[in-house]
Amino acid sequence: MSFAGSRTPSWAARRAGAGPRPGAGRAGRALLVAFGVAAAVDLGALLAGWHLGHVIAKPLLMPLLVAHVVTRGAPRLLIAALLFGWGGDLALLFDAEPAFLVGMGSFAAGHVCYLVLFGRGRTGPALGGAYALALLGTVALLWGDLPAGLRVPVAGYSLLLTAMAYRSSALGRTAGIGGALFLLSDTLIATGVAEWPQLPRPDFWIMATYLAAQYLLAAGAIAPAQAYGREVIQD
Repeated sequence: MSFAGSRTPSWAARRAGAGPRPGAGRAGRALLVAFGVAAAVDLGALLAGWHLGHVIAKPLLMPLLVAHVVTRGAPRLLIAALLFGWGGDLALLFDAEPAFLVGMGSFAAGHVCYLVLFGRGRTGPALGGAYALALLGTVALLWGDLPAGLRVPVAGYSLLLTAMAYRSSALGRTAGIGGALFLLSDTLIATGVAEWPQLPRPDFWIMATYLAAQYLLAAGAIAPAQAYGREVIQD
């Protein structure tokens, strides 16, 4: 399907975005490097047990990634999903149950944005079955160990998260891996809340898988937008 010569792209194309802005490549690369540096500082702080470093670096992560994807012609829904992730990041800096619920709600809003962004692209039924089994098994195992007030919210959030992870593959392998890593990251959080045995430095693994997830989801979402942008300018 070609849009050569067209001045009015379709609704689907407008949602996808129109590709990177002219001259934005250098700024985009600089912002991606800044995101990588902030991520390295944050993960290093978690490994070293330097709480102040984590508190300083974590709030910078999603804004830098958002700024990077904006230069790449990111869809608005992707920007919204990342900003809701930022809200969840900030809430989870506070070690209290109300903050945990606020953070979970912000991440849930981000998952809704991702689900709308993924549209109606095809995903494999076998993958859906695997995710469904993972959801049922995880909730069943965690249920008795979660605080009573968190059981229903965590179960509802897990359903939404699993749906997002499954549907992410509609944008291709990169986004699909990102969705799977997001599910893994939040499962690690849930096992910590349930007071299951943890890996050494569990916060490091949670953040490492989360940052990889958000980056891969963003990269997978940008690719169709850039492809459409190339179609528009073709003669």
